[in-house]
Amino acid sequence: MESSLAETPIINANQEIPDIIPILPLRGTVVFPETVTPLAVGQERSVKLVDDVLHKDKIIGLVTMKNKEVELAGPGDVYQVGTAAMIHKMLKVPDGSLRILVQGLKRIKIDSYTQTEPYLVARVGQLADKLEKTKEVEALSRNLLNVFTKIIGLVPYLPEELQLAASNIDDPSALCYLIASAIKIKTEEKQELLEEIDVEKRLRRLTVILNRELEVFELGSKIQSDVQSEMDKTQREYFLRQQMKAIQEELGEVDEITAEVNDLRRQIDELKLPEEVDRQARRELDRLSKLQPAAAEYSVIRTYLDWLITIPWNKSTEDNLDIARAQKVLGEDHYDLEKVKDRILEYLSVAKLKHDLAGPILCFVGPPGVGKTSLGHSIARALGRKFIRISVGGVRDEAEIRGHRRTYIGAMPGTIIRAIRDAESNNPVFMIDEMDKLGADFRGDPSSALLEVLDPEQHFSFRDHYLDLPFDLSRVLFIATANILDPVPPALRDRMEVIELSGYTEEEKLHIAKKYLIRKQTEANGLEPKQISFTDKAILRIINDYTREAGLRNLEREIGSVCRKVAREMAEGQARKVKVDEESAAGYLGKKKFFSEARRMTAEPGVATGLAWTLSGGDIIFIEASSMPGAGHLTLTGQLGDVMKESAQAALSWVRSHSDGIQVPEGYFQRHDIHVHVPAGAVPKDGPSAGVTMTTALASLVTGKPVLSNVGMTGEVTLSGKVLPIGGLKEKVLAARRAGLDTVILPRENEKDLEDVPRHLRKEMKFVLVDEVGEVLRAAIAGESAARPAARAAARKRTPARPRPRAAARGGARPASKKAATGRKK
Repeated sequence: MESSLAETPIINANQEIPDIIPILPLRGTVVFPETVTPLAVGQERSVKLVDDVLHKDKIIGLVTMKNKEVELAGPGDVYQVGTAAMIHKMLKVPDGSLRILVQGLKRIKIDSYTQTEPYLVARVGQLADKLEKTKEVEALSRNLLNVFTKIIGLVPYLPEELQLAASNIDDPSALCYLIASAIKIKTEEKQELLEEIDVEKRLRRLTVILNRELEVFELGSKIQSDVQSEMDKTQREYFLRQQMKAIQEELGEVDEITAEVNDLRRQIDELKLPEEVDRQARRELDRLSKLQPAAAEYSVIRTYLDWLITIPWNKSTEDNLDIARAQKVLGEDHYDLEKVKDRILEYLSVAKLKHDLAGPILCFVGPPGVGKTSLGHSIARALGRKFIRISVGGVRDEAEIRGHRRTYIGAMPGTIIRAIRDAESNNPVFMIDEMDKLGADFRGDPSSALLEVLDPEQHFSFRDHYLDLPFDLSRVLFIATANILDPVPPALRDRMEVIELSGYTEEEKLHIAKKYLIRKQTEANGLEPKQISFTDKAILRIINDYTREAGLRNLEREIGSVCRKVAREMAEGQARKVKVDEESAAGYLGKKKFFSEARRMTAEPGVATGLAWTLSGGDIIFIEASSMPGAGHLTLTGQLGDVMKESAQAALSWVRSHSDGIQVPEGYFQRHDIHVHVPAGAVPKDGPSAGVTMTTALASLVTGKPVLSNVGMTGEVTLSGKVLPIGGLKEKVLAARRAGLDTVILPRENEKDLEDVPRHLRKEMKFVLVDEVGEVLRAAIAGESAARPAARAAARKRTPARPRPRAAARGGARPASKKAATGRKK
């Protein structure tokens, strides 16, 4: 059963109410006395109730149900207080239900039920109001009427006639009933008002409810007013713009938006973009022309078009194919580095013969400070191309390379496209620095995104996520740099042509300092070339005593430090021209920072000098062995890795198994514990190339003969005493030279790698090529070469014969035991 709003006041308020009347439960509706309410009757028993009442006195009891979900309400499902009402009209509808118009008469309270079937019948009693006509009641009535009047003005479903009807009611109780039946409030609140006997309390409670509803209506009205005002403003602006557009067309003028669109269209026409790019640009331009500047998408499309227009799709620089000039430029900027220079000249030569040549993808690998990054500038200058550089060290987000899609706020292209835009050319020299320091996390793997960039089979149609258009990177000359190649993923490494840059020798550093570094630091510190000069001995002292590196950065810093101190002397008027010699260099730089420890460390038996490869180039390491009374246990210290620990165990096993051949006292290993330590314990160390050094240190310890102080060595040792090849030979030889060593023992199979060692070092240093440990000991330990022939014969019996290496068969260096085995390479 449903009800609509109340209509007119009652006509007959003094109608007698029988003691026993039928009860009609109402669902979600409260009927008040002295009001007229339409009701819908649908249940079969309710229809029968209405039919029976219409044949009698037409009076029924209307009581609200407590729970609207109950289908057939019983005595416990309805409130005890309701309203006695008279049925004035009844209308039958085709579906069998009824529509009735009832007039509330009196408030009643159910005392007891006399019948529950087929419908409810109850004995009822009337509830009279408790009313004292005071000024407070009068004030409450007027205030209630005032609030109700305001609500009528805000709510469209309340007719204005209702205000007139409420103004003509003098009875406060009747006023409450009229207003409560007209306003849409909760059923529970209406039932509360019906049950309240005290009229003053009823007025107060209804006033609270109406004030609450008034606040809601006023807020809704304000929101509606604001929305309507905004709509009116938008419509007004639209009409004004249309009128302005018509006026401008009559005057032959255009507005700002049209002018901007026309300017963009003109630029697109002039650029002669690739077909797919041109089609996309015009499609976005058409969308832009239909939008207002206030639209959220306007700025997104405008920014996108700016990128399409500023990217150099067809703009390139012309290569300077003068080979002689390129060779001169490369020689001016860098000393040595012949491999790199030859590769660039080869590229120019092929480009001169074959037009439209795709750029090579090079990867420079070497320690810090050897000139990898500066080489990129020189190559660009030699080719006559633009140069751009990005660093991918620490990059962990794949979107940094490919960009973000336009659906994201603040989206923009990746670093590749941004760098191409900045270069204003589609064929620059593009350097990707710190390739070995790429990261990866949950946001993606940047190295995987670089696969497409650096793949000659794919990068002719590189798609950035933001542009979503193919860009041709095939004409770009990519140069990647890394300090070490191992962290670079194999798939990425396979796409690049790797060129290794080793450290510089002492002579090379001297030449570079004289030709480049001194001039650079002189200018950087405000000095004139004639005001300061360096002697060769001063430069060599700085190199040997104040730097220990494969590159040149620290050397440049120390030269800069000297220049700054000289500049201060000039500024203070202490000198006008300074010549920096060996002694004054030490005075400017203070006490020396590095010492040659090889001679001091190897003065006692049990210490050998090894050669190691590090990220910053080569270095020397000392292997120390010591013995103490014990039971033959081996202790290893110095933060060694698993491979290095295994090398030490293999070395000890070889020494023990050949103890007779190297004249070790009988029972020595059963009576002594051996401790092997590698200094610089805070630095992790690993790798197999220290095997010969550990074997030599142990042999020196147990024989009591010291290792020659001018000898450094490298090579892996097997359990049978064979010496296997190692890597990083050039860096290790340079480290030996920096440490003051003049003899290097290395595996015979590394003979071919000596070609990478500078020619003057091959002449000045002695290289001993060995196949087995016995040759190492004879070349490294003082007095070992005079060992008894019988002992050497016994050693050979324990060592199985093996075929001579192919390197020797090709006429390589001869064994260390012969006079010609000095290893001086010609």
